[in-house]
Amino acid sequence: MNFSDFITHHGKRVNKEAFVNLVQVSKTDGKINKEEMELLHKEGRKFGLTDPEIDKLIHSERHHSYHPPYSLDEKFEHLYNVAGMILADDVADQKELKMIRRFAIEAGFRDDVIDKLLDLLLEGVRKGEDEEKLLHQFKKILRG
Repeated sequence: MNFSDFITHHGKRVNKEAFVNLVQVSKTDGKINKEEMELLHKEGRKFGLTDPEIDKLIHSERHHSYHPPYSLDEKFEHLYNVAGMILADDVADQKELKMIRRFAIEAGFRDDVIDKLLDLLLEGVRKGEDEEKLLHQFKKILRG
């Protein structure tokens, strides 16, 4: 990831790559519905982006390769956000599930824990559970 991936034209620190991944997930079914758009704006504001900057990134997004975060906590946070985007419309279609699985694989999660990770994330997000609580549960799974 380049340093420029963290800077907007206004000098704000932002990981554009993580945001673009959320945009990709929201577009897997060919359209961004109202709930997904609201969530994209909410997440974009967390990064310090303005609504016009968010809209520009959404409309200019093309296929980007995935560069996962380094730490377990950051990888989990990213997948938690992806799960939230998938469930923004209360429907997890096969394309979205395939994409989150691809992100988990590319993030380096072992094959034997990916299904457990995705089940934990999707069920936890459906229930509105806190990311930190789910991360703690996942770390228990990793310890066996």
